[in-house]
Amino acid sequence: MVKIRLKRFGAKKKPVYRVVVIDSRNRRDGRSIEELGFYNPRNPSENKFNHEAVQKWISNGAQPTEVVAKLLRNANAANA
Repeated sequence: MVKIRLKRFGAKKKPVYRVVVIDSRNRRDGRSIEELGFYNPRNPSENKFNHEAVQKWISNGAQPTEVVAKLLRNANAANA
């Protein structure tokens, strides 16, 4: 199953995440299929998502995780 989830980067205790499309059997920071966005929990104004690509993957059957779904809802509310 293909999922849309977070991939962790950054230094110890200073996380930065990328929103990626990845096979659910891969490890958290494993090889991803496509990168869809960026999430910085320390500075939420830096969050960026490629909404067209996200919609394409969801329409093709990719399931977003709970955290990613919440981030996308918040991003849509901020854009509206």
